[in-house]
Amino acid sequence: MNNSVLIVLTLTASIVLSPISIGGTAQGSTQAIKMSSFNLSSQKWQNRVLLVFAPSVNNRTYQQQMQLFNQHQNGFTDRDLVLVQVLATDKSYANGQLIDESSAANLRNRFGVDKQNFRVILVGKDGGVKRQDTTPVEVKAIFEQIDAMPMRQQEMRSSR
Repeated sequence: MNNSVLIVLTLTASIVLSPISIGGTAQGSTQAIKMSSFNLSSQKWQNRVLLVFAPSVNNRTYQQQMQLFNQHQNGFTDRDLVLVQVLATDKSYANGQLIDESSAANLRNRFGVDKQNFRVILVGKDGGVKRQDTTPVEVKAIFEQIDAMPMRQQEMRSSR
């Protein structure tokens, strides 16, 4: 392969595989990307948090999981669900906003997830772990579990 083909493939892969923003709840900035800290306790009683831990964006399992999430942005917003991508060798994000390495390390330590491991963890609004998966999980399964929670049932009744 010549160099120009490799460059195009590399650029395409970096665009396709870059972390996505789901839900649009993060306050974006059109200026330089600023890194912020992410504190799980600040989400308590405000949002549910879906943590995706992976070694890197190149991890096949991570890529499969992100593809499953891609078509369901509205469902994330409806359920007050913040997507946090915690990557060992790449940048980590909360709803598409860059988070600092110490925040990512704190999340890894808190949930005991090794840098080589893939894990999906759902944290409820009460701060408790509601599910953990070590393989990609269908969005429908996550949404059904959330929709069965008493707090979510109350949210759905009050939004009518």
